[in-house]
Amino acid sequence: MIQTDIVIIGAGPTGLYGAYCAGFRGLRSVVVDALPQVGGQISALYPEKEVRDVAGIPGILGRSLVDALTAQAAAYDPVYLLGRQAVELRRDESERPVVVLSDGTAVHAQAVILTSGIGTFTPRPLPAGEEWLGRGLTYFVPDPSEHAGHDVVIVGGGDSAVDWSLALAPLARSVTLVHRRAAFRAHAAGVEAARGAGVRIVVDSQVVSLSGGEQVEKAHLRTRGEADRALPADSVIAALGFISDLGPLADWNLELRGRSVLVDQRMRTNLPRVYAAGDLTEHAGKVRLMSVGFGEVATAVNNAAVELDPELALFPGHSTDAA
Repeated sequence: MIQTDIVIIGAGPTGLYGAYCAGFRGLRSVVVDALPQVGGQISALYPEKEVRDVAGIPGILGRSLVDALTAQAAAYDPVYLLGRQAVELRRDESERPVVVLSDGTAVHAQAVILTSGIGTFTPRPLPAGEEWLGRGLTYFVPDPSEHAGHDVVIVGGGDSAVDWSLALAPLARSVTLVHRRAAFRAHAAGVEAARGAGVRIVVDSQVVSLSGGEQVEKAHLRTRGEADRALPADSVIAALGFISDLGPLADWNLELRGRSVLVDQRMRTNLPRVYAAGDLTEHAGKVRLMSVGFGEVATAVNNAAVELDPELALFPGHSTDAA
């Protein structure tokens, strides 16, 4: 059992900023995410892309933005429970929320803030080699340097696959991009940039199996009209996209509009002491931008703080006034 003031479900940019806002109000926070690292969609889909829609920052790599938000929140020591899904919402004897995680952990909180983007992201599996997960097969590239000197095989045809091939080309011994079709979903300029960076591009092909000892050593390819072949592969990155849905949140009796959670101007849901912010939410005039999510989670945290202690002022004060 874990006790905290606020449990934030979703460790993307909105959730990370929420952990900072909670700390600034003197509230303890626990941040939960089903993904194995912080950063949400940015870390999962475009860590190497430049983000240009954060106020005051002309441009910043996605992973660098996540690092900065994590460092900002670290001043208040939030607890991260990653690789665990929030599966159930209960109430204790005082009707305060208890969030039960997929590993059985119960987080007792004063309030809940939902910041899980547009729902739960589950990577589409590579059917050929799920048993190699963690032994050379991965769905994420949080740190490109981990693949330095490797023979890397990337599977997929979207922007993430191409972005990761470009990011790893200067570091890896070799990078091969395998796509089951001739046409890519990724932007054509990105594909050509990857080709120009020395990435080997193999189309009309699928990875049918992986092999090796303790770790992956080879990726076995089947190409239309050709004999099967094996490629050296210390790292296999399956960039096959993600399945997005509300997951267990759909059973929490939240008031929904489609896959979005309805909130009022204080970012309250229909459930007591449960707030929501970011892309998950819906309200009049909603605009799904990261900058809007930052404002929404600040609103949620400060209204939650007042609900927990009505003697507090809603306005938290300026950071420049803090000692």
